[in-house]
Amino acid sequence: MKTNFEIPLASIIKEYTLETIYTPTNPEKLFIKKSDINRPGLVLSGFFDHFDNERIQIMGIAEVSYLKNLDKKTARERLFNFFEKRPPAVIVARDLEIEDFYTEAAEKYAVPLFRTKETTSNFSSSLISYLNLHLAPRTTQHGVLVEVYGEGILLLGESGVGKSETAIELVKRGHRLIADDAVEIRRVSDKSLVGTAPENIRHFIELRGIGIINVSRIFGAGAVKLTEKIDLVINIEQWDTNKVYDRMGIDEETTEILGNKVPALTIPVKPGRNLAIIIEVAAMNSRQKKMGYNAAEDLLKRLGMGDDFNEVIENNEKPIEPF
Repeated sequence: MKTNFEIPLASIIKEYTLETIYTPTNPEKLFIKKSDINRPGLVLSGFFDHFDNERIQIMGIAEVSYLKNLDKKTARERLFNFFEKRPPAVIVARDLEIEDFYTEAAEKYAVPLFRTKETTSNFSSSLISYLNLHLAPRTTQHGVLVEVYGEGILLLGESGVGKSETAIELVKRGHRLIADDAVEIRRVSDKSLVGTAPENIRHFIELRGIGIINVSRIFGAGAVKLTEKIDLVINIEQWDTNKVYDRMGIDEETTEILGNKVPALTIPVKPGRNLAIIIEVAAMNSRQKKMGYNAAEDLLKRLGMGDDFNEVIENNEKPIEPF
């Protein structure tokens, strides 16, 4: 798993329509490597302890006003000391006035300088989210990612088990395909994983006996989606008569991806089982659990076994015979 990524500065300029004041070279050749950003308030006062010069620096109304309240010589000296640390980029927010010595400092130390019309807080939060997504640790998983009733479902299993066929059936039922065969997963936070398809195979799916099809061309643009959060992992496997499968939904199974634990299910397949419908129900049940409702727990309580619920989970017992 690769953990260190970079993004061209040109991508950020395009995404936020930044006004370019100065760049030492083509922004396509300049790269951002950290998702953290910084506001250089203390730095402009001369305090450089713990200053990280690999972060994008955002100057808002507080920083610009602070420099304006200093005499020109002191303000120029403070700004030059700041630019001497050579941060990857400095962005002035709120479309604030940029005095000549800003450009002089940028040119002297080859620091890209930009301006945006957005407020400092809105721009900072949006930029952090953007950088977290594009610089996140990532891995590629063999599987299929679909969106079902707003839930991101990652289908895993051996080749030929029916993942792609199930995805097509789900698309026909109004759900959306994100990725087939190779799913690029990014850890955007300690709790969130986002999946997408590699650009060169995006929207394509392989069906054995038919070949490669373009889902967006056959089923329309509404049948595909670029990215989706991974809410549930479903492991599809051939039915094994010697294996005991969970019949109550009591066990809380998880799968660890990039250090994050994701709720997981194992669904065995055999003739007569409609996987698409089962996955739809699994998606709806997953949403109910998020909202605090667990059907297995509710049933046990109705049968008067509420006090023994934790013991049933620990022992993995079958609490009632009819099932």
